[in-house]
Formats: sequence, structure tokens, C-alpha cells
Amino acid sequence: MLRAHRSVSSRSTGPSAHAGRTDSPTEAFIAHRNLLLTVAYEMLGSAADAEDVLQETWLRWADIDHATVRDPRAFLVRITTRQALARLRTLRRRKESYVGPWLPEPLLTAPDVAEDIELADSVSMAILLVLETLAPTERAVFVLREVFELGYDEIAQAVDKSPAAVRQIAHRARAHVAARRPREAVSPAETRGVIAAFQQAVETGDLQRLLDMIAPDVVLLTDGGGVVGAALEPVVGAETVVDVLSRLMSATLQPTRVNGRPALILRKDGRIDTVLAVRLEDGLIAGLYAVRNPEKLSRLDRETAIGR
Repeated sequence: MLRAHRSVSSRSTGPSAHAGRTDSPTEAFIAHRNLLLTVAYEMLGSAADAEDVLQETWLRWADIDHATVRDPRAFLVRITTRQALARLRTLRRRKESYVGPWLPEPLLTAPDVAEDIELADSVSMAILLVLETLAPTERAVFVLREVFELGYDEIAQAVDKSPAAVRQIAHRARAHVAARRPREAVSPAETRGVIAAFQQAVETGDLQRLLDMIAPDVVLLTDGGGVVGAALEPVVGAETVVDVLSRLMSATLQPTRVNGRPALILRKDGRIDTVLAVRLEDGLIAGLYAVRNPEKLSRLDRETAIGR
């Protein structure tokens, strides 16, 4: 579960704090584990792949001569970034043949993340989709510099570039993201209010209320991955989107928090069928992100099983 202070905690990967080991390399890895997992997730948009990267990082970290390591945090970030970059290039090739819109894997987040506006924004569905438009190295530099505020020298070692080149890449990536970043400056309380009203409108079948809270040019993205039913192209326009949402009428929705924002879970036969996240502009829902691909929901289903 994502937590504040730029960190993610999740199911065990590599050593755990309760593994009974107290040697300094293990303690160093544990100390920086959340940071490393967050770096990997923001580079990949996939919690499952981020955890695989973390496992690879641990294996490489455990196999080196730690007496030669001056700064464990910098060294671990370097390993994680390089592993994530390699995996990111592979994922980009897979996405070229992905069926329909691709959305990030929903990441369950703790309540305090929404209060940290900067952190919540960095893992939101909207910004992760913008990061998808960056080249792999640009994405790595942007994440390390803009999200985690690492120095150019440290980033240069992680991406095998000179500090001067990293500065140029960071400037280019920052401008690219700024030009595409959605306008979204709303408080957590406002988002929760809209989500609650949206949930009530769906559960009561109030189509007019839905229309009233949706922007005229709203865009709905549905990610089924070719495994389950989903629109293969973005659905645009309030009336068209409400027509799609009308199929959810009378469904039972469960409020949750994913990617730093309030969201809704739709269950069928006890399992998660859809995770629905929203993006607000000027108090209206301007973007809807419906993740239905079962591969992207299995982890969230396990994490929320205790509360069922």
C-alpha cells in the first residue's frame, strides 16, 4: 500500500524486517525498500513488475562487495533504475500489441497519500499516462528528479549519462509533461464528495444526476486487455459516457483509494470486476479510468480480501 513521504510498502519482496537477519546490507535494503518500489512503480505503471524489479535489485545487492559501497541508497537506486529501464523497454514492446487502451495497474493507497498533493499527483492515473509518452530514459530522469528530487550527479550514475546530458533530458521531459499534464487542482475532500455523489447516482440509477456532474467533453478509458469486454477506443462526450455507465446501474460500488485518489470498486461474484478512478476539472468529472483487465486486478483483489 502506498504511503506518504515518497514511499510504497507492499507484500514482501526480498528480505523483510521480520526475517531475523540484522546484517547491514539487509538493513540497508529494508531501509530503502519503499523508495525503491515507488521508483520502479512510477517508471513502469505496474505494481507486479515493480515488485519483480525489487526482487532483481535485492539479488544483485546481495551479491556485491558491500565494503566498496559508499552510499547504499544511491547504489540501490542505481540498480533499481537500471532494472526498471530494462523492463520498461520490454513493456513498451508489449504495449504496442495491447488490445484497447492501456491503463496503469491500480495501486491501493493509504488515506494520508491524498493529503500529500504532490505525491498523490505523481502516482495518479492521469500523470502515469502522461509519463507513458516519454522515452524510457526521459521517464527515469523525470521520476528521479521531479518526484524524488535526486541530484543530477546521482541520476547520471543511475542512467549512465553525464550530468550535463541529464540536465538536458530533465528539461526536455519537464516541458513535455507540463504541456500534457491535465488541469486538476482539487482538494481531497472535494474529490471524495464527487465520488460519493457519483456512487449514489449509479446505485440509484439517476442518469440526470450523472449528466450534471460530468463535463461535456469527458473521456472514458476502459482497459480490458482483450481478456474481458471493454471499449477498444476512448469513449468521448457526456451523453455517450453516461450511456456506457448506465450498464452499471444498480451495481454495488465500494469506495477505496487507488493511485492517491478516491476511487470505486465494482465486484461480481465476490471478485473485483472493475476499478473506476476519476479526474476532476472545475468540479466536474473530466476523465474516467476503468481498469477491467483481470491481470491488473488480482493483486488489488488480494489486498482488499480481508475487508470483504
